[in-house]
Amino acid sequence: MKLRLQVMSAEMSAMGPGKAAVLEAIMTNGSISGAGRALNMSYKRCWALVDEMNRCWKTPLVTAMRGGRAQGAFLTEEGRLVLDAFRALERRLSDVTRDDPAYATLVDNLRDTPLPTAAP
Repeated sequence: MKLRLQVMSAEMSAMGPGKAAVLEAIMTNGSISGAGRALNMSYKRCWALVDEMNRCWKTPLVTAMRGGRAQGAFLTEEGRLVLDAFRALERRLSDVTRDDPAYATLVDNLRDTPLPTAAP
């Protein structure tokens, strides 16, 4: 069993594991296209995820600069704070579930594979 942390803004995912990976890839590669390549994701998909994140948070998480020596994509201060906070919560969730009886109950009662869809 795996629990997945997801932060929502109304009905839109503001942050989840995939979006956190995009932020980390932007930090590493310095561009949205480089992040997409590193994650085996199209530029269009990577840009869409950045756009979703930037629309969900009070301050954009990623900024892009065109032209000159400083061109590329960068995490804003808010972007780094949100990413760090998200990863910290993921670690805490992992720590909590390790010895939690409620988590153990869920794991013990979960099928390895769901049953096939029942016929009507």
